[in-house]
Amino acid sequence: MRALLAIGFVLMNVLIYLLMSMLYKRYRLPVLLPALTATFTVVVLLMGFQISYETYMIGGDWINRLLGPAVVSLAYPLYKQRHVLWKNLPAILGGTVTGLLVGMFSGLLMAAGLGFSKLYVLSILPKSITTAVAIQISSDLGGDSSLTSVFVMIAGFTGAIGGPYIIKLFRIRGESGIGIGLGTASHALGTAKALEYGEESVSMSSVAMTVCAIVGSIAGPLVAWIMYH
Repeated sequence: MRALLAIGFVLMNVLIYLLMSMLYKRYRLPVLLPALTATFTVVVLLMGFQISYETYMIGGDWINRLLGPAVVSLAYPLYKQRHVLWKNLPAILGGTVTGLLVGMFSGLLMAAGLGFSKLYVLSILPKSITTAVAIQISSDLGGDSSLTSVFVMIAGFTGAIGGPYIIKLFRIRGESGIGIGLGTASHALGTAKALEYGEESVSMSSVAMTVCAIVGSIAGPLVAWIMYH
């Protein structure tokens, strides 16, 4: 029975994603990003049919296990674009670290300025870092990992949806710049969006996402210490 449920939920996710991808390809609106619309559709279905999270994860866990290999697969386009990486390494590192720190401090100061409690402030601090690392940083600092997951998703979807408008507004043409911006602001979702701009954008986005995870692990505790000491 569990196997049938698992297969059913996996097929449901795949079918919904394919349908949302077709919708996105037809209208090409950033707000119709498949990752967003598919997630929303699945949530609505689970709530409508009163399916618990635990029941859904019988199949959802199978998909979750594929996230690791999916991230590792980004190494291939990165390898193919290695000459671009080494040629522009100072600019890539400078842009990524600057973007990470701006993302950290902006969220931190906004949350503190609005009177949020320390728990919320520390939970929102690592929002610009990929989920697995952000959760660990949040837990170590005394934040709530569940809240952090929500903030990371909001940051990811906001960047993936709003990023194309910003790119168009400032007339950014270089694939490297587009990839770094999307990867720094929106981590995995930004990298998925970068696929639409070319292989170089995907490579630079995956580099930005990795650098943010490494630097964020060091900068996060320091920023929190500065804020509360």
